[in-house]
Amino acid sequence: MSPPVAPPGWSRWLVPPAALAIHLSIGQAYAWSVFKPPLEATLGLSGTQSALPFQLGIVMLGLSAAFGGTLVERNGPRWAMTVALVCFSSGFLLSALGAATEQYWLIVFGYGFVGGIGLGIGYISPVSTLIKWFPDRPGMATGIAIMGFGGGALIASPWSAQMLDSFGSDSSGIALAFLVHGLSYAVFMTLGVLLVRVPRGHAPASAVAAAEDPGAGTDAAAVPEAAPRVSARSAVRTPQFWLLWVVLCTNVTAGIGILEKAAPMITDFFADSSTPVSVSATAGFVALLSAANMAGRIGWSTTSDLIGRKNIYRVYLGVGAVMYALIASFGDDSKPLFVLCALVVLSFYGGGFSTVPAYLKDLFGTYQVGAIHGRLLTAWSLAGVLGPLIVNWIADHQEDAGKHGAELYTLSFLIMIGLLVLGFVANELVRPVHPRHHVAAPGKEAADDRREQPAT
Repeated sequence: MSPPVAPPGWSRWLVPPAALAIHLSIGQAYAWSVFKPPLEATLGLSGTQSALPFQLGIVMLGLSAAFGGTLVERNGPRWAMTVALVCFSSGFLLSALGAATEQYWLIVFGYGFVGGIGLGIGYISPVSTLIKWFPDRPGMATGIAIMGFGGGALIASPWSAQMLDSFGSDSSGIALAFLVHGLSYAVFMTLGVLLVRVPRGHAPASAVAAAEDPGAGTDAAAVPEAAPRVSARSAVRTPQFWLLWVVLCTNVTAGIGILEKAAPMITDFFADSSTPVSVSATAGFVALLSAANMAGRIGWSTTSDLIGRKNIYRVYLGVGAVMYALIASFGDDSKPLFVLCALVVLSFYGGGFSTVPAYLKDLFGTYQVGAIHGRLLTAWSLAGVLGPLIVNWIADHQEDAGKHGAELYTLSFLIMIGLLVLGFVANELVRPVHPRHHVAAPGKEAADDRREQPAT
């Protein structure tokens, strides 16, 4: 599928809406918790079992992004968005069949495995293109798109809940909700497929090493000639890549630890207080977390264009550790403090995702940045398992030991603080990539050779 090339006069500001059409759709993953209670009640699942589709989906997100990143670079954004559309929608259709027949393994396979592939390819599909269109403001551009992934739950959560109320929360009602999701997202994602364009001079050839000049093309800003240019294969051999891998993994683990268990967590913290948290307040808290996640993706990533990527990650990791310490120490004494700290942590969680493509662009250049980003997202795969596992496993064991309330989470929060400190140190160790890893721009070697030829 040939990537569509922007005609003369085509505005680069049409690319972010195309990316949003994909990310708002696949961002439904953050609303999976809406389906957990009805699935547990209908199929007799435990909390750990009902989380399997979400966890497998995040694992497959990272793996498919890592292995498919090079294909995305080679075939272009329209191909990638189409693959994402087919896989993500098919995952819902398979899940609908699994719910209708009460075969939970089919829901895990459909939503988690097949849909997870759509998550990964869809997540990275617009990143490289956006950076090529906005080399002057990469943090803002990727933030706009990736904001959609965080904000998808704001649409999907109430929509899914309303469907379950209308269709019923038994197996047939869940199946019908899955079916409507699959068909609706297919239509919406098609808008992104049809709208996306690449700058002139950036249409990928049959090889990933096709020439790229981020300043070329309609309405695209210029970048410095001395910008680094590192291939994906070389990038994974640098310490900078693995330091950023640790940074992303620790930041995501800390954020997803709260996000995955938000509703029961705030309920447990104030269960013994004079004003326990109501069901409606719990839903409001989850919505606020989604809003903070979404706002952080555009707000913090745009801020990184002003203060630099390393500085913004110092904020994410350093201040994030302080927020966790405040929750662990005083969270059960004050609802406003608990909510405020959780919102800050989730804004850092979202900001970390949207800032990392710009951080990669700063270190490795725009050449194959999509493929490098895909490989880096394996950190998300681990964090998607590690964060919920730490919080849920420790809470279960603390409850078995007779503890309750905030005591269920104190140890896991201390672990999160340690992980954030580890990420902070890794960020401090990041340095510019050594020139030996750089790839010469097309035509540059020939020009250098001509300059070195003696006059005749």
